[in-house]
Amino acid sequence: MPIDEAASDRATHGWESDLPTFTTTAARVIRTHLEGSVEDPSIEQISAWDDSIPGLQREVRELLARDRAASGYSTILEYELPLQARRHDVIFLVGATVVVVELKGKEAPSRADLDQVTGYVRDLRSYHAECHGRHVVGVLVPTHAVGFLGERSGVIVCGPDSLDGVLAEISVQPGEPGLTRAAFLASDAYSPLPSLVEAARELFRTGSLRRIRRAKASTDPAMAALTQIVHAAAVQRSRKLVLLTGHPGTGKTLVGLRLVHANYLADLAEPRPAGKTAAPAVFLSGNQPLVEVLQYELRDAGGDGRVFVRQVKDYVRYFSSRKRSRPPEHVMVFDEAQRAFDAGQVAAKHRKTPGYGGGKGEPQLFVEFAERVPSWCVVLALVGTGQEIHIGEEGGLEQWRDAIEETGPDQWEVVGPPNIASAFRGSRVRFSTRPELHLVEELRYHWTNRLHEFVDGLLSVRCTPELNEISRSLRESGFHLRITRDLERAKTYLRDRYSGDKDARFGLLASSRDKDLAQCGVDNSFNTTRRVRFGPWYADGEEKASSCRRLQDCVTEFGAQGLELDATLLAWGTDFQWTSESWSSAKTRKYKEQRRVRDLHQLRTNAYRVLLTRARETIVVFVPRLQELDPTDKRLRECGFVDLEDVE
Repeated sequence: MPIDEAASDRATHGWESDLPTFTTTAARVIRTHLEGSVEDPSIEQISAWDDSIPGLQREVRELLARDRAASGYSTILEYELPLQARRHDVIFLVGATVVVVELKGKEAPSRADLDQVTGYVRDLRSYHAECHGRHVVGVLVPTHAVGFLGERSGVIVCGPDSLDGVLAEISVQPGEPGLTRAAFLASDAYSPLPSLVEAARELFRTGSLRRIRRAKASTDPAMAALTQIVHAAAVQRSRKLVLLTGHPGTGKTLVGLRLVHANYLADLAEPRPAGKTAAPAVFLSGNQPLVEVLQYELRDAGGDGRVFVRQVKDYVRYFSSRKRSRPPEHVMVFDEAQRAFDAGQVAAKHRKTPGYGGGKGEPQLFVEFAERVPSWCVVLALVGTGQEIHIGEEGGLEQWRDAIEETGPDQWEVVGPPNIASAFRGSRVRFSTRPELHLVEELRYHWTNRLHEFVDGLLSVRCTPELNEISRSLRESGFHLRITRDLERAKTYLRDRYSGDKDARFGLLASSRDKDLAQCGVDNSFNTTRRVRFGPWYADGEEKASSCRRLQDCVTEFGAQGLELDATLLAWGTDFQWTSESWSSAKTRKYKEQRRVRDLHQLRTNAYRVLLTRARETIVVFVPRLQELDPTDKRLRECGFVDLEDVE
């Protein structure tokens, strides 16, 4: 039956009914329902509905005439993916099969159109409870085309006149339980994984996360272990360093944010002369863009978003210059702990800080700060891999081991997963293992583990056939690797791809050490990129000049690390180019402190690893038309990147 007048229904879809009801309802009545489901629909949108509804009704009538079972099928129009503001034009429930139909007012599909449909299919398969294990079919209908146009990139393409035939060909197994509209439209059926920013915003505003099945299954064991460790430290009045490991995308940062906002910490906090601290935990990061974005989004939670999220540099500056000051937090979360600055880099950053004596790296300083906290303290160090991109970040995990040894291992216990036990073997540090402290399941989408595998292989010169197999797997899962030598074509693709999704975020990325991109339309110079305000760049909509969606301002690996976008436009630089058999960083722009660089090529490799793993859905690589980059363009295509002009 048609939707009722409840606002909650109108917010998720515009129309739902069985097929006979859809064909016998006046088109203007259906259009009225659709208007009510969209906030301020444009004249163009209303006109598109008026053009498409009668044609859809005609095709459904023809389907009903040729297939008796079709009377039990259903249709849903303008279904909105909760929390993502993406709307499907048409969904047909054909027995147990879900058919997603996207209508485009053109004669032939573009690459952006095809990728949009595969993105819809992927989202439903990954995050809709009723679509798990079901057949989900994507159909693209250029409304000015005629006939069946074949299958392209896993999407069926046909003119509107052939839609009934496409639906009739979808096989329905006898006895197979069908999918009802009520089940598909249930309020808790669709559970998309939010971005880190969205999840953090909800944590700080509501104190909880929406119940995301895979996210909870992946991070709850670690949260349970941390809860036990923190309670033990409070009861034992002891100090513990906890090391949580995992690849990018496994939820380390999210776990850290969940911990600092855990309600039980207020009960465990020791009273101070001025009473109990209002903020018993803090999330600290040396990643300035991540801090700025979180603070920008969480500014409504109080203190301009600084209550629970602060920069490591500011924390070090404050407590290094105030030797008698006791941090108010019992729990300190140190993000990307493997990238902690060594003594030399701390000295370089804080040589003008009053009272700073030098000679200590960040791990030593934080152990020292933690020892000032009365009674008990837990330092949670979040440890990733392969993203050391700054000078002074190459000391790794051993800095934390050395900090505990120098302070006095009898005063501390280190807890971590078995995979890092070797780093503490032979030392005087008390080390105990908890397997739950290693996160292994990628949260963003089920394909992200293969993305990291692909990027690692690409950067380590793995054989081309193996990379091709991984790229095919990514493509089949709905993740897109695209390439072009035309910057404007790349921008047009992204604007078209996300034209109907105002909440999607896509932006322009580039290496900070390239010398030649500026002459090719991408200004990655230090003076330009340093002016980017990361909070507005990531968070603001396209109506703001600061938004990443404008594809004007570029951010480098330093502005992208630890954050994610739905899609990225990566301008490939001459600082990392393919030669006959390997990657070369010979043209890298020199570092200001070149003498302190241990391994320049590894820094550039890590930078491109960061740049290649920021996208949730699509990477578009722009390779400038420079002759020296021709081998790079060829290599990327051989490994699985597909040209934007290829719509087959």
